[in-house]
Amino acid sequence: MQQFESFRASSLYCNKCQKAMPVREKLLLVLPDKEIFDYLCTGCASSLGQREVTAGERMAPVAPRPRRMGRRPREIRGPL
Repeated sequence: MQQFESFRASSLYCNKCQKAMPVREKLLLVLPDKEIFDYLCTGCASSLGQREVTAGERMAPVAPRPRRMGRRPREIRGPL
């Protein structure tokens, strides 16, 4: 299934904190064919895992966000 090809973790279990914690992604290493990221616990800064992104995944096209069709900003009228 192509829709589940690459995941990014938002929280992982931390042994030090004894619970699932939000994580930060930190770039560890850039190689010609891939990049390696480290997942760090936001509570204690322990390394909780790694993720590798190959050159093909980096170059995959990202769908553009749809434009919001909202109201136009109002003009502000008043004394100048």
